[in-house]
Amino acid sequence: MYQLIYLDRVPDHAIVSEAVKLAKIIGHQGIANFVNGVLRSAIRSRQALRLPETLPPVQHLSLATSHPEWLVERWIEHYGTERAAAICEANNRIPYVTLRVNRLKATPETCIEQLRRENFEAAVSRLFQDGLVLGHGGDITSTEGYRLGLFSIQDESSMLVAPMADPRPGDTVVDACAAPGGKSCHLAEWMGDQGLIYAFDIHAHKINLINRQAERLGLTSIQADCADALELPERFRDVQTVLLDAPCSGTGVIRRKPDIKWNRMAGDIAEMAALQRSLLKAVARIVKPGGVLVYSTCSIEREENQENIAWFLSQFDDFELDRQFFPKRLLAAGAIEEGMISLTPEQYGTDGFFIARLRRLSGVGG
Repeated sequence: MYQLIYLDRVPDHAIVSEAVKLAKIIGHQGIANFVNGVLRSAIRSRQALRLPETLPPVQHLSLATSHPEWLVERWIEHYGTERAAAICEANNRIPYVTLRVNRLKATPETCIEQLRRENFEAAVSRLFQDGLVLGHGGDITSTEGYRLGLFSIQDESSMLVAPMADPRPGDTVVDACAAPGGKSCHLAEWMGDQGLIYAFDIHAHKINLINRQAERLGLTSIQADCADALELPERFRDVQTVLLDAPCSGTGVIRRKPDIKWNRMAGDIAEMAALQRSLLKAVARIVKPGGVLVYSTCSIEREENQENIAWFLSQFDDFELDRQFFPKRLLAAGAIEEGMISLTPEQYGTDGFFIARLRRLSGVGG
């Protein structure tokens, strides 16, 4: 049915023939006859195949955009029907490849020229001044620019994390859930590779991913190690900048990982939110007075984002939400809600993403 309705390379008669053959192998002659009848009926009535307008909004949007009803229902409740529909439609579009320029080695202009020589067209991102959006596909990892570490592959939304953390050269930074290392490397570039970044991940086999990225980009300030973020208070105190890019439901990256919408269940959101609160509680203990804690997810669920921040601030009276600190490129972009960055995929063609910048107050007992 999908081939008949959406694809055009295979003739109708070949689609029916192959489907009937498969039905015989998988089932029996009766199933083959059924498949044959359904497909031939679909061909005859192709122009009449429409979703009934009388369907309830949740069911209609679920079927029209191929999203589970429970997720559509959540988004309609949180965002309204029109925006929920736009999010679902955005999830079905092929994402652009976007690059983050390594300012220690290149500029956006020199990268664009380098890419042009290798038959790639690129333009500067609307959201981040060091981001590039490629105009067509191709294996960017085979280019000379990638090999030389002039840029990294990263979604535009993720590029906003390091500017929101804004570590200074010479600072000590802890990236609590770092793999595969894109944000750790961006933090190092942002600091001029001067200082120390501890990049941790709970999965030992992912540590090499962080080290390989740092090596390709020519960064020496990153120390990657295996550790559970919940146990970091046993190892650190008084850290200037802490990043918690928390494990999440991933509902902001469905366009890149469409299996997420079918593998997740409604109960997963609450489980993720509980884990994130435990992680926030742990890493807050290692931030020094006056220091910064940046919390981010690639989820667009309020329970994992805004509600977690509200809970955190109710539990830790020595932290405040830094509502005024935002990358300049975002000030007119409409992505700031309630003093936090909240992006959904339909807005700028980026991943759905959430970032909050929290500052620990000096001289306040928590």
